[in-house]
Amino acid sequence: MFESLSGRLNDVFDRLKRRGALREPDVEAALRDIRVALLEADVALSVVKDFIGAIRERAVGHEVLKSVTPGQMVVKIVHDHLVQLLGDEVSALNLDGPPPRVVLMVGLQGSGKTTTSAKLAYRLRTRDRKRALLASLDVQRPAAQEQLAVLAEQAGVASLPIVPGQTPVAIAERALDTATRAGDDVVILDTAGRLHIDEALMAELEAIRERVRPHETLLVADALTGQDAVNLARTFHERVGLSGIVLTRIDGDGRGGAALSMRAVTGQPIKLVGVGEKIDALEAFHPDRMASRILGMGDVVSLVERVAETVDREEAEQLAAKMQKGSFDLDDLATQLQQMRKMGGMSGILGMLPGVGKIRQQLADHQIDDRMIARQLAIIGSMTPKERRNPQVLHASRKRRIAAGSGTAVPEVNKLLKQYQQMQTMMKRVKKMGHKQFLTRGLPPGLLQR
Repeated sequence: MFESLSGRLNDVFDRLKRRGALREPDVEAALRDIRVALLEADVALSVVKDFIGAIRERAVGHEVLKSVTPGQMVVKIVHDHLVQLLGDEVSALNLDGPPPRVVLMVGLQGSGKTTTSAKLAYRLRTRDRKRALLASLDVQRPAAQEQLAVLAEQAGVASLPIVPGQTPVAIAERALDTATRAGDDVVILDTAGRLHIDEALMAELEAIRERVRPHETLLVADALTGQDAVNLARTFHERVGLSGIVLTRIDGDGRGGAALSMRAVTGQPIKLVGVGEKIDALEAFHPDRMASRILGMGDVVSLVERVAETVDREEAEQLAAKMQKGSFDLDDLATQLQQMRKMGGMSGILGMLPGVGKIRQQLADHQIDDRMIARQLAIIGSMTPKERRNPQVLHASRKRRIAAGSGTAVPEVNKLLKQYQQMQTMMKRVKKMGHKQFLTRGLPPGLLQR
């Protein structure tokens, strides 16, 4: 997400940085380009006006025009105001006080409320060591309650037994009573949605809120909502009183203006973001890290955290030892590729690295993407254990069999084997030269070429 906005902003900043000194017309021209970029990213007009006004107040003053590095100073000012727009600091869920704490999930149909409710329960169980009860209050959508029960099982948490014919308010009361008797820490209420905002939906949510008095009321919204995000967030906040926002599909390809607009319109923080389809793909929202990613500065802190969460330390140490001995085989390569997928795939990793946006097209030309990883895993999976341990036995007929079994072509099998051989060469060079000498000479040429 934000790729288009990030690209536009970086073009503006590159032009500014090339100038040794900035005049006021230069800054004004840059502000016009930033304004257009934000509007094209579906950021609300009122939000854009306030944002540009705040930047102009500092950017056309003595602070920038007399700076030693005026271009960098403008980038810093934009970054600081972007962080402020996104919320300044991380906002955690309010889970203090006597249990059970009630979390009310609201939003339109299709925004991902049910899936996000299960992800939140999983996060509370695995990261916060909280006992959570999931309850579906959606009596409108067919099989909605059954869907949440299935997701609850995947998350390893309890779900409220289904009693046909109950009203949403009655279900909410029963969930609260069940959680109290079971000693649960949190009750997550997944409410019904509609395709659009209507009076019946709002009246139902108001009745539920009055009865259960939630500690958190979270608006679950699709990050790709666009200009409708402003009206959506404002209406829900006015009628049910939001305490936070959860953005789903933040890993999508949209323009991302919702993330910048909702926080400004409601005054409520973005607390969580959905970053994928899996049950563990829900993360805390870090305004400063998101601002850095938008401005092409990367998010190395989140990348390190993701590595720490997904990589098994003992397995990594064993693999490092094998690499040092030069005994790295295709099973080990498959393990590395699977770890990469757990961390969000190639696109997820690259999105956190500084400056990658500027070479994204080159990476795309080399087909360095998640589909490549899937194909390579399929090729390795179509080999026998002997072939994975000793690729030298792979002659033409075996390669044809592997290609057919993996749904690929023989040239793709050859390409994988070539890359594996280059990695072997690299590791032998490290072993022979030592780490310091190797670092001065670098990788073998063409390691990531097609």
